[in-house]
Amino acid sequence: MHYPATWLQGASLGESIACELRLQIINENIKPGEVLSENRISTDFGISRSPVREALKTLAGEGLIRLERMGAVVVGLNIKDVEELYDVRYLIESFAQERLAMNIQDSLIRQLEQSIDRMKLAVKHNDYVEFARQDFSFHESIITEAKHTRILHLWNSIRYIVMTVILITTEKGFTLGEERMHWIAEKHRVVIEALRTGDRETIHKVVQEYFADSSETLIRSLS
Repeated sequence: MHYPATWLQGASLGESIACELRLQIINENIKPGEVLSENRISTDFGISRSPVREALKTLAGEGLIRLERMGAVVVGLNIKDVEELYDVRYLIESFAQERLAMNIQDSLIRQLEQSIDRMKLAVKHNDYVEFARQDFSFHESIITEAKHTRILHLWNSIRYIVMTVILITTEKGFTLGEERMHWIAEKHRVVIEALRTGDRETIHKVVQEYFADSSETLIRSLS
């Protein structure tokens, strides 16, 4: 698996390299404990060392590698890390959705419904990349619409890891068949229905149940 080129539009060279390395690390094609060499990466990608340094700095900031004098040592992403990642996602999305309850816009509801429709179309065309993109877009749209600068800053610190995990788990999910992926797409609809109520307690309960189920499913798929 390689990082989808369509997801890299507008990205700098360093960001593109970071995305590809992140995918290979989380997918464990690059194993924990391996040492990444600037020179080797530069040669493999046919680029100068400057964007490689930018990429490694980004991955170190995400905790996926550790920069040492000998090189960049791969830390990876274990099950505990994934659980904590979903804890942070839950905190961000529960806050965002409860904030939206005060003034939910019909335009957002339509956008979220379109994402579900596109997920289901992606299942029909056996396109796990598009399904993952729409899944990610569904959640990011909610967070962005909350219009909270600090929450958005926190989200941006994990968004690329979340995007990569969704891509990997979606590819694995597609091997389980269309019925399973249709169910995952439809599961997002309970979030929309909760938002429509405008009731913060209902939204809180639905988000809690959604993430408890999603986290359990994700950990099973990565184990």
